[in-house]
Amino acid sequence: MKKFLLLYKIPFLIFLSCCAFYFAFAYDLERTEFLKLLTLWFALFFLSWKFFQMQRYNLKILLAAAVIFRLLFLFAVPNLSKDFYRFIWDGRLLLEGINPYLMTPAEYFAAGNLPFLGAQELYDGMGSLSAGNPTNYPPLNQLFFALAAFLGGKSILASVVWLRVFIIAADIGIFYFGRKLLKNLNLPKSNIFFYLLNPLIIIELTGNLHFEGVILFFLLAGLYLLQRQKWLFSALLFSCSIAVKLIPLMFLPLLFKRLGWKKAILYYSITGALLLLFFLPFLSGAFSENFFSSINLWFQKFEFNASFYYLIRWIGYQVEGYNIIAYAGPAIAIVVFVLILALSTLKQNLRINGLILSMMFGSVVYLMLSTTVHPWYLATPLLLSIFTRYKFVQVWSLMVVLSYFAYSQHDYKENLWFIALEYVVVFGVVSYELFRHQKGKFPADLTDSRR
Repeated sequence: MKKFLLLYKIPFLIFLSCCAFYFAFAYDLERTEFLKLLTLWFALFFLSWKFFQMQRYNLKILLAAAVIFRLLFLFAVPNLSKDFYRFIWDGRLLLEGINPYLMTPAEYFAAGNLPFLGAQELYDGMGSLSAGNPTNYPPLNQLFFALAAFLGGKSILASVVWLRVFIIAADIGIFYFGRKLLKNLNLPKSNIFFYLLNPLIIIELTGNLHFEGVILFFLLAGLYLLQRQKWLFSALLFSCSIAVKLIPLMFLPLLFKRLGWKKAILYYSITGALLLLFFLPFLSGAFSENFFSSINLWFQKFEFNASFYYLIRWIGYQVEGYNIIAYAGPAIAIVVFVLILALSTLKQNLRINGLILSMMFGSVVYLMLSTTVHPWYLATPLLLSIFTRYKFVQVWSLMVVLSYFAYSQHDYKENLWFIALEYVVVFGVVSYELFRHQKGKFPADLTDSRR
């Protein structure tokens, strides 16, 4: 033991420091305490990076640390997001045999009809914004909510624990498939810890119960199978990813070059058919109206931590004298769709690493033009970036914490100087990395066969 401590003294002290900071983050932090949040966030990024540097060739120690950091959050109530109250609400509705897409929580209370025991506590916890809008979580995500509500019984904390178990399990699955895919692409297997040890991922997914990790587990498994030419099973997993959250839909056009038109049509058909099966139990006129109206909110109403959109909004105020989000949001969505189609024509998509690079840049373009960029949205480009040379998403995951200044204000007003600082740093790193690689082709990294 003495020899072990002498050999690993510094990494062990860094590990213990990370544990102490994650514990403080989980159990002794209010999201209104911006300075404390900022200090813990930057300290964890620095210490996690040093720990990775010292142990990058010892994957077992890195994996153990990644799991332990997550387990520290196991019994914590999320402190940066109230979304979990809505997750449990939807899950309990399903257990009662009620379609969660048909009515908002506010409509149940307005009608004086509490749908289940304990509804009042969940309603009070989720806040008026969530309670007043239809749910926008796809069916497979709803299944996880229902399973957590069933296993957790009447206890909100027990349901939170089960939601967290699912997310931790997904991250372990990401380690399994990510390591295999990195090996197949002749990339260092330790790259997977740029995702697994990233404090953003640990805090926002495990800590605050956002299901991006589950989405990415299915997506990464699908990409691994696609690389292994098992594209039928890949379509199954791809549809599961979309059925957790719709964002991976944007990647479907990018698969066309890799598959060829015959396989692509079959791949899309299988994905579409499976998605229809997921949605089938919930389909109705009210479902269509409510589900798509909830999606439209992200393009026509919600604003948070945007970059280019805030410039567009400012121009709108100068020209029209009012917020033009109702027009700008849908227009931006069309621009993103056109850019994704342009990315889908690249020859680099024939290779799996070129395809992943296109997916990363596609998701980055989507976020850069979006009206709403919550920190956990970065999980998708962050995971995809570990298969490339690019590190700017890692920097973005560090700087995005500045957006949480809004939650320290009673009116949730953003500090646009902080937002500007975030994106100046990010765009600076992007420009540097693009300039550094400009002599090569559109940089599909290293080598890859069409296996």
